[in-house]
Amino acid sequence: MTNEGINFNMADLGDALNEEARAGLVNALKNKLQNLAGQHALDSLSPIVRKRVEVLREIQGQHDELEGKFFEERAALEAKYQKLYQPLYAKRYDIVNGVVEPEGIPNEAAMDQGEDKAVEEKGVPDFWLTAMKNNEVLSDEITERDEGALKYLKDIKWYRIEEPKGFKLEFYFDTNPYFKSTVLTKTYHMIDEDEPILEKAIGTEIEWYPGKCLTQKLLKKKPKKGSKNAKPITKTEDCESFFNFFNPPQVPDDDEDIDEDTAEELQNQMEQDYDIGSTIRDKIIPHAVSWFTGEAIQGDELEIEDEDEDDDDDEDEDDDEEEDEEDEDEDDEEETKTKKKKSGRAQGDGQQGERPPECKQQ
Repeated sequence: MTNEGINFNMADLGDALNEEARAGLVNALKNKLQNLAGQHALDSLSPIVRKRVEVLREIQGQHDELEGKFFEERAALEAKYQKLYQPLYAKRYDIVNGVVEPEGIPNEAAMDQGEDKAVEEKGVPDFWLTAMKNNEVLSDEITERDEGALKYLKDIKWYRIEEPKGFKLEFYFDTNPYFKSTVLTKTYHMIDEDEPILEKAIGTEIEWYPGKCLTQKLLKKKPKKGSKNAKPITKTEDCESFFNFFNPPQVPDDDEDIDEDTAEELQNQMEQDYDIGSTIRDKIIPHAVSWFTGEAIQGDELEIEDEDEDDDDDEDEDDDEEEDEEDEDEDDEEETKTKKKKSGRAQGDGQQGERPPECKQQ
């Protein structure tokens, strides 16, 4: 397999091409290499099988063309319904944050709790914190220290971005004693949004107020006995926090800078980071009320149980196969023992018939 068909110089053309042309060039290169690889695979087949595979490739091409249209229509449909959801999300925001009160509620609240308490308790306190804590993926990320800051979370939104492909999460906070920004963002750039393949993630650099940083903790060490410096030694170290989500793992520019173990660890971190982001986008934002009340937990657990049952079924099948093999082995052993016994009896009968020499002497 050769690359004689690719007879242009990327360095010479790079400056003259715009972004769209460069993207087209990359796709052309990709397709060329794929075709070369496919041709190499076909060369190892017999002529009749090769012709069949060529027909199959044409069918696959027709399928891929339809799939491309499906992805386009799905994206358009999602965009359409995202717009239809917005007024509902706006109403949810107003009620959660006490901007408006549903009709008839103020009088009832005043009668049940007294006017002072009803005035103090606006909206739905800790709405987003509770919703997130009720989700298994997110609850593992939220520490007790984080809860104080997340009580100020007013809303979470997401948007699809086109250039580059991906999506953006926006976290809206009320003014709080932890950090200056009232909006924290997290953006995911995807190589292939439909797969999806994550290229990189970018988060807001949080400006913490002095002594309020939740992603680091302060350690104090007593000086050693006899030390001239009697003051305790203080140092900071990184710690677990939901707010580490805004400082995602970064892929180095040069792949040669990392070894295989580091690359695997980095991949796991990126997968976990994307799992958190997609959970917020696909579960928390559209179904926040159900997560707040806990109703969504049962549905989520049912999905997990279904997956576990599938795994258990696979394990049971493996166990059954192992048991069948063990039973077969035991049956083989029993047959072998039986044959040995029969063989021993036959030898014994022969000896008794012929009488061993010792018996003859008697």
